[in-house]
Amino acid sequence: MAKEIKKIVLAYSGGLDTSIIIPWLHENYPGCEVICVAGNVGQDSEIVGLEERAKKTGASKLYIEDIQDEFVNDFIFPTLKAGAKYEGYLLGTSFARPPIAKRLVEIAKKEGADAICHGCTGKGNDQVRFELTIKALAPELEIIAPWRIWNIKSRDQEIEYAEAHNVPIKITRETNYSKDMNLWHLSHEGLDLEDPANEPQYNKKGFLELGVSPEQAPDKPTYVTIHFEKGIPTSLNGEKMDGVKLIKTLNKLGGENGIGLFDVVENRLVGMKSRGVYETPGGTIL
Repeated sequence: MAKEIKKIVLAYSGGLDTSIIIPWLHENYPGCEVICVAGNVGQDSEIVGLEERAKKTGASKLYIEDIQDEFVNDFIFPTLKAGAKYEGYLLGTSFARPPIAKRLVEIAKKEGADAICHGCTGKGNDQVRFELTIKALAPELEIIAPWRIWNIKSRDQEIEYAEAHNVPIKITRETNYSKDMNLWHLSHEGLDLEDPANEPQYNKKGFLELGVSPEQAPDKPTYVTIHFEKGIPTSLNGEKMDGVKLIKTLNKLGGENGIGLFDVVENRLVGMKSRGVYETPGGTIL
């Protein structure tokens, strides 16, 4: 007999996917409490107004967990030292998921939750990253993956569901790229990018967020000096910095100079191909 699910911890970003999951959980698990957890891995601007949005959509509470230092020191820097990349991709999403999943488990145990829910699609790698971490740390917890079981099949249908359930969202059908931001990168997927024949619209207003296209970058070079100790960057232009500040500063410098744009068609773990455009200015410099 399946365990009755009364309390659910949701990995929450405030984006389209996780916003509509809250009312969906209430519909499919009547009487359940939904507790949202947002892991701050560097998407600072996206945190603003998150608690109000989560509660307005039906969550009982929201945890905002600052895990930037852990993300940098335990995941970004070891990967940087290894020179790791996958098919030209600098793994920005890949190594952001385990520390978020770890914090989800900690809060689920603290709250006495029965399940953890995530908004990863059934065709991507994120579902595997989240679920392997959760099962390794808390095999007793149920995992709810709406994208594998609900009838919603596209982002347009998600928008329709949001409108029908009065879920506040910031996007429209014309600006409906799937984006993921953290300290290391910003990814763009969907819409016209689904067709490999379409060039990314780097010069379209609002597409790039961390910088500019090479065509719009200054003609004069910008020089930076980075000091490393045992493979770890510790100072920039003579100023000692912790990892979080150093990466944010390099993101600004690199972005202004059109550095770190990647247009990648990658092979996913589940056997499908996926096209993504990545902004990774600081990571590219390092």
